[in-house]
Amino acid sequence: MAPNIITEQEMFWSTFEPKMKNRWLMSLDGVPTYIIKKAARPHLTQERKEIPHINLVRYVKGRSKWETIDLTLYDPVAPSGEQAVMEWIRLHHESVTGRDGYMAFYKKDIVLDMLGPVGDVVSRWVLKGSFITDVNFGDIDYNTDDLAEITLTISMDLAINEF
Repeated sequence: MAPNIITEQEMFWSTFEPKMKNRWLMSLDGVPTYIIKKAARPHLTQERKEIPHINLVRYVKGRSKWETIDLTLYDPVAPSGEQAVMEWIRLHHESVTGRDGYMAFYKKDIVLDMLGPVGDVVSRWVLKGSFITDVNFGDIDYNTDDLAEITLTISMDLAINEF
């Protein structure tokens, strides 16, 4: 019986279609998809717990924590990105009355779809229990013609990679 010989082409060549950073859609209730300019994908940190034993140390996994992500939005005149964000913020805290909102109202699920070259969804993240922890409505400047942007920091309870 002849030995299994692997050719150079079999060793180094395989079909490969990378996910592209510019092929994605994010769905967030109350915020038009097309004003979301930039987003971070989920980031997980896992604590490390130390177990000392005689003269050495072993480690085990501690708690898992989904870190905050940043979103950058365009702020068009209509529909106003500023107003869309303020509506969500009012569910967190109403600045006129000083009342805070119930968690069931201000926490939302965000869906991040990565797209293939023909627009098919090739990966989906669902960010459960998302809410705003920081918002920056940006600066204005007479010396520039840049677009107005809004930056959000979003905290989440859980990120699920559906596929």
